[in-house]
Amino acid sequence: MDGDTPLTIRYPWPEPPASGVAVEIAEGVLWMRLPLPMALDHVNIYALDDGDGWTLIDTGLSSNKTRRIWDTLLAGPLAGKPVNRVVVTHHHPDHVGNAGWFQSEHGAELVASRTAWLFARMLQLDVQETWPSETLDYYRSAGMDAAFLAKRMTERPFNFCDTVYPMPLGFTRIKQGSVIRMGGRDWDVHMGNGHAPEHATFWSRDDNLVITGDQILSSISPNLGVYVTEPLADPVAEWLEACERLQTLARPDQLALGGHKLPFTGLPLRMKQLIDNHHGALARLQDYLDQPKTAAECFVPLFKRQIGDGEYGLALVEAVAHLNHLYHIGTVTRTRRADGAWEFQRKG
Repeated sequence: MDGDTPLTIRYPWPEPPASGVAVEIAEGVLWMRLPLPMALDHVNIYALDDGDGWTLIDTGLSSNKTRRIWDTLLAGPLAGKPVNRVVVTHHHPDHVGNAGWFQSEHGAELVASRTAWLFARMLQLDVQETWPSETLDYYRSAGMDAAFLAKRMTERPFNFCDTVYPMPLGFTRIKQGSVIRMGGRDWDVHMGNGHAPEHATFWSRDDNLVITGDQILSSISPNLGVYVTEPLADPVAEWLEACERLQTLARPDQLALGGHKLPFTGLPLRMKQLIDNHHGALARLQDYLDQPKTAAECFVPLFKRQIGDGEYGLALVEAVAHLNHLYHIGTVTRTRRADGAWEFQRKG
């Protein structure tokens, strides 16, 4: 197959930048990486040269280690020029974690969708020293393994503020249809959904660059999770709608800059793969539900592999998301077991 056809995904940079190092991937656009303490062990950060300073896309988790790396980057690849603006693609801690630090300590402007800022600010202020009863009930409703739940209950709950720097009041809003100038380019803002509500993506009008955040990734699928805050949410429908809408903007030559993994070309094919993968997962799941099953019993048909303890939490909330979608479109029923768990079964 010819390498220039739309049916090819290519990775122009097969190796990511080392810690504290930046790679120029287009004129005035730097790619950097920050570490994450989890299986997905990195987040991609981009800096766009505005002449008198930099615009950063995302910021990494809040930690002293991350900020030491930032100090190295600021003094080295960023050439001592100020960070005037931080743009966050969505509210997850690995993306918004140091936004407040750049605001407070560097005087940067924060740019985000309203939903991303509200979620980040709200969650950063919501500190829980013990597990809320609603959260434990939600885990039971998903059929969480009893031993896994018992172990989780012995640990302090995850708090957003553990990995997100205090966020001061004030931000600049972007929304669907906004145009923002960064790095000598005008970018159209198109909102994604599903992985995170009102997730911003940026499409350059002046060349082939697209900043996709976690909405579109090169070699993994974004996590689509349902949480206790909205237990009947349908992020699968929201993600599919967003991807089908964004798919109309995709061109084979565009260089997609994601929040994780490697930058790539072949965006139309990758978006088709991602959409098809979720439709395939939904079909497998529906076939599996000839007998009543909880979310925790659906990992193998959904993910086509066994799930370890380190992945269990994310797998569970994604299983709930796919079951919720089948429930909302009316192809499965759900009934509450005596122990509080919801069981789903295919109609007919």
